[in-house]
Amino acid sequence: MHFRRLGNTGLKVSEISLGAWLTFAGQIQDMTAKELVSAAFEGGINFFDCADAYMNGGAEEVLGDAIQGINRSELVISTKVFFPTMEGPNGRGLSRKHITESIARSLKNLQLDYVDIYYCHRYDPDTPVEEVVRTMNDLIARGQILYWGTSEWQPAQIAEAHGIARELGLIGPAVEQPQYNLLHRKRVEEELMPVTTRFGMGITSFSPLAGGVLTGKYNQGIPEGSRAAREEMSWMRGMITEERLEPVRAFTAYAEKLEIHPAQLSLAWLLRRKEVSSVITGATRRSQLESNLRAAELVSRLDNEVLEDIDSIFENFE
Repeated sequence: MHFRRLGNTGLKVSEISLGAWLTFAGQIQDMTAKELVSAAFEGGINFFDCADAYMNGGAEEVLGDAIQGINRSELVISTKVFFPTMEGPNGRGLSRKHITESIARSLKNLQLDYVDIYYCHRYDPDTPVEEVVRTMNDLIARGQILYWGTSEWQPAQIAEAHGIARELGLIGPAVEQPQYNLLHRKRVEEELMPVTTRFGMGITSFSPLAGGVLTGKYNQGIPEGSRAAREEMSWMRGMITEERLEPVRAFTAYAEKLEIHPAQLSLAWLLRRKEVSSVITGATRRSQLESNLRAAELVSRLDNEVLEDIDSIFENFE
């Protein structure tokens, strides 16, 4: 496992990380989650990503139980705040009130004294950015978080946060977490990366396999027992369109020609970018996790010819 700096900070995160979205307290049993966290740590992963909105805190609780027995100093734990997790009009967003109450709840769920990274899960148009920056700075001063970041913020919003932090002598966001994959790349590469590079921010990308579409498992339809076949995951079916599957089928065939699993090739393609600090993967079983871990070894095989071939397959996607 290689470790990359989180932007210009001194924090080092595994280039492959394990996320809890959809799986912990949801798609998999708690014991399976614990086994995956243990296997991930043994495989070199030190970065585990979660959010208070995942199963309304349930995923945090499962992750908190799963990391018991692992030396805290060897772990990088992140969680997020924004989406509704409490009753009433102040039970969501990025107000000082909601952030302060949410971090207390998250730390309790995770059984931790602090989290390493705390993300603003989305931009809040109802809260002044200065209030967000000041609140995050206060959490750092109190030792409840070490770094803070953004997720799916627009470049101008990130720039505003850094401008306010610089003007007030406060700490700005150190990392952005966007969706980034072969079917969703233009915004990240052309708009977001210039801004994160300018401000010395890392990128921790989520949905690297586009909900599993890039693995090729939906090429011939939705198989029984797959994530998209589950009733509670019916929203995923809107992502599995013929427009998307056509290039994915070509990509699957190309990966097979290279004797690489398409999921591994997708992850290696992301890791080719030095701007990416870590790729957040999900897994429902150990074999998936182990396959994802091997992706990092394949980056060296992505020469200019391979990258051009991949670009030509997905040339119509932004």
